[in-house]
Amino acid sequence: MIIDTHAHTYLKDFNDDLDQVVERAREIGVEKVLLPNIDTATIDDMFSLQDSYPDFFIPMLGLHPCSVKKDYKAQLDVIYEKISGNEICAIGEIGLDYYWDTSFSKQQKDAYNTQIKWAKELELPIVIHSRDSIDDCIKAVSDSKDERLRGVFHCFGGTVVHAEEIIKNEFLMGIGGVVTFKNGGLDKVLPDIPLESLVVETDSPYLSPVPYRGKRNESSYLVYVVKKIAEIYGIEESKVEEITTRNAIDLFSLSNMNVKR
Repeated sequence: MIIDTHAHTYLKDFNDDLDQVVERAREIGVEKVLLPNIDTATIDDMFSLQDSYPDFFIPMLGLHPCSVKKDYKAQLDVIYEKISGNEICAIGEIGLDYYWDTSFSKQQKDAYNTQIKWAKELELPIVIHSRDSIDDCIKAVSDSKDERLRGVFHCFGGTVVHAEEIIKNEFLMGIGGVVTFKNGGLDKVLPDIPLESLVVETDSPYLSPVPYRGKRNESSYLVYVVKKIAEIYGIEESKVEEITTRNAIDLFSLSNMNVKR
């Protein structure tokens, strides 16, 4: 059993072969795929996908930092309203992104902190995007931390020191296709991180693992992520699947969810 904790399978990249994508994922043991939202424009497609496969896809709601623009407060209002009446597993994908553009960094921080407050009020985990911003993302978590705040740093690519801070805050780290990249660096960091602090993800259609790097990613490619993690830790792939699945179930309270809508 494997859980893909982060996949944007509702995007148009999957319109032509969605049934086959789901079938291939099931064939390699994927039991659940968690869907992080991007902005108000993706909500309907995400819920439509979940309605089509109610026992397979589980949605989240949040505003991605790259979608934080001048209208971000209006978008947050819509997203918060959608949370009511919809069963979701997390507030996500939220966070900060300083890679493409920093002109809205102040607004990104406001949106991030606002959604952290939602998560605490609703007792839901958060899924954090931290590209080129991991220090600020960790600080926001540390500043807001209490027993209600939990979550995962999606697509973790930080240092051992970053990992130690994340673990201190009782958060997990999401590991995907980057772990298979020759110069990705995770092979040097992961040996110092307990497997109990990890979940696996694809971020599909992005960040395909080797041997599909540069092509569309999909949940069935988790086999390559699991294989590489097992190689790094020197353990059986089944052990990676067992521990990361348990971590995902516990973090997202999946055993308590009635995912059919």
